[in-house]
Amino acid sequence: MAGGAGLIGSYFCERLLLEGHRVLCVDNLITGRVENVQNAMSSPEFEFLEQDITKPLRLAGPVAYVVHTASPASPADYFRHPVETMLAGSTGTHNLLEMARAKGARFLLASTSEVYGDAAVHPQREDYFGNVNPVGPRAVYDEAKRFAEAMTMAYHRLYRLNTGIARIFNTYGPRLRPGDGRAVPEFITRALADQPLIIKGGGLQTRSFCYVTDLVEGLYRLLKSEVHLPVNLGNPVETKIIELAQRIIELTGSRSQIKVAPGDEDDPRRRRPDITRATSCLDWCPKVGFDQGLADTIAFFRAQAATPAGSRRPRRRSREASVRP
Repeated sequence: MAGGAGLIGSYFCERLLLEGHRVLCVDNLITGRVENVQNAMSSPEFEFLEQDITKPLRLAGPVAYVVHTASPASPADYFRHPVETMLAGSTGTHNLLEMARAKGARFLLASTSEVYGDAAVHPQREDYFGNVNPVGPRAVYDEAKRFAEAMTMAYHRLYRLNTGIARIFNTYGPRLRPGDGRAVPEFITRALADQPLIIKGGGLQTRSFCYVTDLVEGLYRLLKSEVHLPVNLGNPVETKIIELAQRIIELTGSRSQIKVAPGDEDDPRRRRPDITRATSCLDWCPKVGFDQGLADTIAFFRAQAATPAGSRRPRRRSREASVRP
């Protein structure tokens, strides 16, 4: 599991352990956190290796699945780490595809709805090619994922590698990192501190928010399937950003006010997945209601805020993986 110490990766690690798999989590911790995999570390079937996937990773023994969730995913993170983001999608993807080919493993790429860019088609279907600015500030993420998809399909066509591609829409839940710049953690953090909620671009732009356990269920089903074409995974309920802010203020009981700021360049105006393919091929759709998901996420952030930073630092433990240089 590359990027297994991130939000989605850590929950996916736990799901795989629950299903009886042995899991090697590889993460360079540029945006992932060791505390996210503390639950997984209690299992004897889990190993953690701190390494950048742009460096070759050679494993002894059989490998059934290679899952690539490694990349900065929030605008704040990939603006800070543009080169690392591009390399995770290019060199990192190549390295992991080579491992999957060597091991005869199924390869699953965690791609993104951002491959659609500022979409001219709504809702977004997998056969839509997208509207992406290749030289804009968001391109480091968008184009890295588009390249990763193209490379994945090249390996499937050329080497007949068993591959899958998940186009993940906005995902939220406990373990989101405060300060990562995305709307849900940013709004919750500010609301709990009674600080203004800053909405860029007027707040009429929409997103579709999927709770992390729902998303991981879709990923697991895709991993176990024989589906090779891209599959949208996300919640088809569309929410305006200003509505999200208002709901978080209500659920937290905050005294925060909403303030509007200029929008970001190339920020998509509307985002909603067409999940027909996921429903028909994977028998999957989201189950967790938005208010319930937000309540669980708010509870996580409230507990984090109430715990002194020093006392919540996890014990950093890394097992020696079966890796040869």
